Amino acid sequence: MSLTTFRPAERLSTHEPAKVTTVSLQQKKHTGIPITAVTAYDYASARLVDEAGLDFILVGDSLAMVMQGQENTLAITVDEMLLYTRGVRRAVRRALLVADMPFGSYHASQDEAVSNAIRFVKEAGAEAVKIEGARAELVARLVDAEIPVMGHLGLTPQSIHRMGGFKVQGKTMAAIDALREDALALAAAGCFALVLEGIPREAARLITDELTIPTIGIGAGPDCDGQILVLHDMLTLTFAPPAKFVRRYADLGAAMRTALTDYKRDVEARTFPSEAESYHLPEDARQVLESLRPTD
Repeated sequence: MSLTTFRPAERLSTHEPAKVTTVSLQQKKHTGIPITAVTAYDYASARLVDEAGLDFILVGDSLAMVMQGQENTLAITVDEMLLYTRGVRRAVRRALLVADMPFGSYHASQDEAVSNAIRFVKEAGAEAVKIEGARAELVARLVDAEIPVMGHLGLTPQSIHRMGGFKVQGKTMAAIDALREDALALAAAGCFALVLEGIPREAARLITDELTIPTIGIGAGPDCDGQILVLHDMLTLTFAPPAKFVRRYADLGAAMRTALTDYKRDVEARTFPSEAESYHLPEDARQVLESLRPTD
């Protein structure tokens, strides 16, 4: 299968910005240019993100919460993640596309993990997968299978029950030392980047300085090599109070409520659709039709 399968031919242009790859992301760390990323779960939002020029899009298992209304990320399945990733793939031409491997898809055995990761690449067009936790051996196995891997340490949502909730991690020196060791091990195993979530800024800065691969922060302070947010959080399309690290860049929820309320009002007042928003028969056909209408 050619590399252009997922990009309609009319989109390919010599004038388009260079395609982001795992290699170009790593180069950004060494040039000091911050990496920008958000989650996206559907064609429309992914196309907007891609056109805005962000570096990578994560089809995150957070979609279980923001798209399906689940209490946490644990319920989403591989098949569901593949479905959402395929939709995003059709929209993306420049950004690197990373897909979360959901809970249970890489926990039972390495063979099963590799098989599931291959599905994300072959069936959904992902260019990398993300796995949570200190799984250096698994990372090495996936990389050996030609699958780029993004790591994820700190507050790992798939470990919510073990952690006792969505709580900041790395608050003691012992915990920070463990994070540092895990980060170095993941980098040595072949991760091309590492998400640091929900840890103190100071710890994230230390780990970022020690690693040769880029760190992507979410609730880890400004010293990481890049930042990622959940799209629905930053656009106020979620219903729960935002986490401390979330900055609201727009209130699309309020805009949607206003639009829907206005639509309801116009329909009930019969001001929508208007004459200009209606289709009409040619005059001769209209006259024939009018003659068939019953009269009082």
